[in-house]
Amino acid sequence: MPVRYRGLNRIRNSFKHNWRCLRRNPLGELAGSLGDLGTLLPILIALTAAKSISLPSTLVFSGIWNIISGTLFGIPLVVQPMKALAAVSLSRGLSLEETMAAGIGVGVIVLLLSVTGLLARVSELIPVPIIKGIQVGAGISLALNAGATLQGLELNSTLWYDNLFWAIGAFIILYGTCRWPRRCPFAILVFVVGGLFAGVQLAKSGDELPHIGYKSPFVKVSPTPEDFATGFGTAGLGQVPLTVLNSIIAVTYLSRDLLPDQPAPGVTALGLSVAVMNLVGCWFGAMPVCHGSGGLAGQYRFGARSGSSVQILGIFKIAVGLLFGSSLTGLLERFPKSFLGIMVFAAGMELVSVGENLNSTAPDIFHLDLDSEAAGLDKQTRKDRWMIMMVTVGIFVAFRNCFVGFMAGCLCWALLEVQNRMDARRDGESSSGETTPLLR
Repeated sequence: MPVRYRGLNRIRNSFKHNWRCLRRNPLGELAGSLGDLGTLLPILIALTAAKSISLPSTLVFSGIWNIISGTLFGIPLVVQPMKALAAVSLSRGLSLEETMAAGIGVGVIVLLLSVTGLLARVSELIPVPIIKGIQVGAGISLALNAGATLQGLELNSTLWYDNLFWAIGAFIILYGTCRWPRRCPFAILVFVVGGLFAGVQLAKSGDELPHIGYKSPFVKVSPTPEDFATGFGTAGLGQVPLTVLNSIIAVTYLSRDLLPDQPAPGVTALGLSVAVMNLVGCWFGAMPVCHGSGGLAGQYRFGARSGSSVQILGIFKIAVGLLFGSSLTGLLERFPKSFLGIMVFAAGMELVSVGENLNSTAPDIFHLDLDSEAAGLDKQTRKDRWMIMMVTVGIFVAFRNCFVGFMAGCLCWALLEVQNRMDARRDGESSSGETTPLLR
């Protein structure tokens, strides 16, 4: 079948899947669409306050990307900030032009990796235990970030709307109803209550309330060569490995784990998606964005099972960006951190849970038609695979760097593989170089 017909057929199937899931569980898709707010809002607010991005342009463009992603892929594929890039931009005080130049630079690198096929080739070579280690490490990192947010709160705080009392209450509701997500859409409840709290506090403070007043969201940005040198050199370069590993490769594998009945997006398609989003949006002041395994896990955790969830979110973002624009900043700044922290924690725990099937139904075991309880994976192999995953997790979390964790996992895998070959040679077994369960 020609490529264009395969593409049209996939879009048609995604549309049917989205509509079917939305009709079957509209509350779940709506609640799931809010599952990434805990990651999105803090970074969005901080970059807006630092004047490193345009809030209206970010809302409109990220909304467009949400709709396109949901239509093309048929899964709750999030559009979220580039975290490493955003962190450097905030810490270094980068200007709007420098931040946009960093996003454009990342887009160019990812585009080149995608069109040359290097991205797909790299993904085929990375052992599954390392990929799962990246996923679990990202989940633990989200939980730690949630903890850092919640530690700044007090039980008897003067902030009536944002304290540990509300965080504890949200935690109890989250896990007290976790088996009945359709009956109690946690994300919707948190979003509504948190929005009301923020609105009341904003009104009491006397600051400007959100108001309707259409203004073009597009801000023309023209980065100079100096902006590219500063922005990409300081913020963009470190984002590239994180985008490739956690926002592209890990998302493909996570989609297979969480949504096995829906075709997982390929790494090349995801790479092209990330490249296009930044090569278009960043010229208009939109925040540099990517996809992410943490966001996918968060939306899944709160009920999303199809692309209709991100399509709903995209429509909402576009409407809000066009109607309210920058007047939303005060309201977003007052959204309770107690609620956001619990949502981030829940997304992190959902991502951590994908490590559970490492030695049972992981993609490489399924591909080899092996059964860990039978002769396929012996005790030593299962132990080695677990060790590789946990070394990746440990170094990732310890250094707070996805790429360092990846390199540590690769080194651990290589050393164990050498020992396997030495043992095989000593025992007189053939070492023909065939792939083993450690690799695929």
